[in-house]
Amino acid sequence: MPAPPPPTFRQVLAAAIAEISASGYVSPERIEEWITKLRNAAERELGPEAAVDRDTQAKLDAIFHRLADAGRIVEYVPDVSRLNIAMVRPQLRAELDRRILAAADLNKVNRREAVEKTLQRFRGYSTSIPPGGDGSIDKREVISSIGMPLAKQKYHRRLVDNDQGHKLLANISSIVAVDAGAIAAKWHSHGEHDRSYDARKEHLARVGKVYAIRDCWAMQQGLMNKGDGYLDDMDQAGQKPNCRCWCVFLVSPRRLPPAMLTEKGREWVERGRLQAERMSA
Repeated sequence: MPAPPPPTFRQVLAAAIAEISASGYVSPERIEEWITKLRNAAERELGPEAAVDRDTQAKLDAIFHRLADAGRIVEYVPDVSRLNIAMVRPQLRAELDRRILAAADLNKVNRREAVEKTLQRFRGYSTSIPPGGDGSIDKREVISSIGMPLAKQKYHRRLVDNDQGHKLLANISSIVAVDAGAIAAKWHSHGEHDRSYDARKEHLARVGKVYAIRDCWAMQQGLMNKGDGYLDDMDQAGQKPNCRCWCVFLVSPRRLPPAMLTEKGREWVERGRLQAERMSA
């Protein structure tokens, strides 16, 4: 006959609260016994760290595959070629590894903090009950209050994984764009499409604006001006915590807004258009 499953964290916490509410604070040793049981139950609740790491890596691997292998990078760097991607693939893999390590580290730190905050809350509650107990205690409310940091940990883990995934997307796009000779970037925000998203006001103000990449080849040749400013004069898309902005990088002057083209740039674009017409005729 299989052994019964170990008690859940909530079950252990409920048993601890029931005892202490009835008897009150008896001794430090008894509290430490409960602390040990609660710590073990909390670790079981959160799952093995290795399994959490594998889950995070799988999520980031999927983003990398979608961008670098399945060709979705063209949504962020139009006109990029497979050769461009192949040339910088070692850099893209290095960025993937960096994001996996960052996510794993943040998840471990948050996990430890959630467990310690939960145990600290329990310790504070358990040492406050007078000898003989307190029959007026709302046990369900106490259990929810003490267990809140642990209950939120899975949510915080999803936040970390999503944030590192977006940083991976933004940085891969930037690496590919620089290698492909990008000259400008158009800013986008998740807040454009989802009004419930708590976007930063300064980021929403950038939506639709086109920022030049300083000292790019098109500026060196006098084909363009800086447009709405230089991209490196501000925090980058995805850089700040939980930022869900992204940039679409422009590689050719033909994709620039007309106001960003100099007279020489407009002539360059027109020559290209006429040449393309002759070749298709």
